Amino acid sequence: MLLLLGSCLPVLGAVLLAPVLPRMQAHFADVAGSAVMVPIVLTLPALMIALLAPFAGLLADRLGRKPLLLVSMALYVICGVLPLWLESLPAIVASRAGIGLAEAGIMTCCTTLMGDYYSGARRERLFALQMVATSLSAAVFIALGGFLGQNDWRTPFALYAVGLIFLPLMAWKLWEPQPQPLARTGQPQANITPGKFPWRALTPMYALALLAGLSLFIVPVQAGYLLNLLHVDAPQQIGMTMGANQLGVLVGALSFRLFSGVRSQHLLLIAYVLAGVGGLLMANAGSHAQVVVAVLVNGLGIGLMLPTLITWIMAQVGFDQRGRAAGCFTAAIFAGEFISPLAVLGITAGDSSALPQALAIVGWLQILIALFCLAVPRLGGLLASANADVRNTIGNGH
Repeated sequence: MLLLLGSCLPVLGAVLLAPVLPRMQAHFADVAGSAVMVPIVLTLPALMIALLAPFAGLLADRLGRKPLLLVSMALYVICGVLPLWLESLPAIVASRAGIGLAEAGIMTCCTTLMGDYYSGARRERLFALQMVATSLSAAVFIALGGFLGQNDWRTPFALYAVGLIFLPLMAWKLWEPQPQPLARTGQPQANITPGKFPWRALTPMYALALLAGLSLFIVPVQAGYLLNLLHVDAPQQIGMTMGANQLGVLVGALSFRLFSGVRSQHLLLIAYVLAGVGGLLMANAGSHAQVVVAVLVNGLGIGLMLPTLITWIMAQVGFDQRGRAAGCFTAAIFAGEFISPLAVLGITAGDSSALPQALAIVGWLQILIALFCLAVPRLGGLLASANADVRNTIGNGH
């Protein structure tokens, strides 16, 4: 539970402030460059995670998972609540960079510890639940941000103090895992060379994770603009659309375990096809109801995509490389989220009427990527399925 809830904390940085950005913009209207710096307050943590998560993974492998997690939690609280008192917009932006640094450590360590503490079907279940938890928390945090920011745009920053609850609990209940020799089960194992990180094997999967992050932010960022083109601007209807997408993500993540006998490349084929078909349906939607169906289908694919990727990645590495593997996955996801609106903007060239064409291009790209997934195992000597990961990863010691 601590690892699942801890994985939700980086989501807090991404969505909590979205409802109060207009008020924050108005407060700093007289500050030079505020039109650029205020949006950066929202997006900078994701960029920092994308840049720093691989280094966090390297530190987790060399210095230990638990120490890095506890330091990151402390930094999360300090940098998170500082904007309650900071009067300088550049200082607030700097504190948001600190939040990104902390979130890179938290997300990487939580994911790595899930891979350390559990194996096989239990690990798969945890990674699926991680996707469920982060999706639910995003909806909750957006609502909380809007509620807390009704009277003062600074108030939502107080929510970062929740780290003070997690810090002592993590220090008390989590333990530093120790590696054990691989179990002699006669089952297929990944071609792992001790001490050498399998970049050749994992690079195609990180590319898929980058596109997964890009896909993840398509609906939250673009659905409102698409509905406006259909003359739908009621907040209730836009909220219903976002909810349908989150429902699809939840169902897709929960269905991951139902496909335990399916090879991972086939699961990714299904996931990217669903995401792509959802995008094409969005591009051709002529009514609000059709958009709802489209984002639901899109969410099903994304919900299935992410746990499949992280489970398959973790199946390819040993204990001493798991932090780097998780860190690079985290970096790829958040890099995709950061460039998602920029990619769509690049296609539309700022013309909102071209949004359906941009969504169609992204949808066809996802379908092409789905076919590429079938070739991934042959690119780097990967295990054909994450389910072949039968290592006895650690001893509990409790």
